[in-house]
Amino acid sequence: MTAAAGPSRRPARPRPSLIVPAGIVAFLVVTWVSQSEQFGIGLDIGALAESITRGAGILGELLSPNWEFIPNTLEPLRETIQMAVLASAIGCAVALPIAFVVSRVTAPNLPTLWFGRSLLSVVRAIPDILYALVFVASVGVGPLAGIAALVFFNIGVVAKLLSETVDGVDTGPIEVARAAGANRTQTVRWSVLPQVLPNYVAYSLYTFELNIRASTVIGIVGAGGMGNLLFTQYRFFNWSNVSVIVIELFLLVVTIEFVSIWLRRRLV
Repeated sequence: MTAAAGPSRRPARPRPSLIVPAGIVAFLVVTWVSQSEQFGIGLDIGALAESITRGAGILGELLSPNWEFIPNTLEPLRETIQMAVLASAIGCAVALPIAFVVSRVTAPNLPTLWFGRSLLSVVRAIPDILYALVFVASVGVGPLAGIAALVFFNIGVVAKLLSETVDGVDTGPIEVARAAGANRTQTVRWSVLPQVLPNYVAYSLYTFELNIRASTVIGIVGAGGMGNLLFTQYRFFNWSNVSVIVIELFLLVVTIEFVSIWLRRRLV
């Protein structure tokens, strides 16, 4: 016979957590320090509240888009898409061989590997808007400066992502190709590229999405496209026109993102 079970004991009540009170205290301390003149950043809660109240009129104009302004946006919108397409095609094409140079699996030698990775880190560290400023000063205001800036931006992104993919490929086909007498180029072409090609296409589509967003930002400094038009309307406080531009960019980015996701799912 089994022993009779004793009376069930009520589980102990968990101790109150100190995370929430500690978080509130930390928030208050950081806010207080931010307002101090010696250690803070000049945060003024009163001025912030006044600015929010003053921005109600601007918000009202943003919520009332001027749809008659749409014909004026078609040419800059076309220019933005063209910039993104050209920059993606050129940047991704240049990034493909660079990715094989900066990968541990396919690099010719160790000095080339480290030099290539260091140079690629420098390319990625420079913001796209700084590239735009440099090229605007070099070739003048217009889409050419924007395309050049986006090309460097794309090389840094795609080469980094693809080189990490190459690092994780199956080395079996590489050993077979070398055993058959293939040189380095033939080994990369027939043993490595087929393994990373779906990822390369996916990265290129992802970069095209980024280019639409980035082309708007660099357009503010004179690199053409919708960004230039957006900044012009902003300077003249035409908030209803700004709202139309923002809506168009939002719809364009969302559409491209859905198409890109659909294509990546079929390719990868």
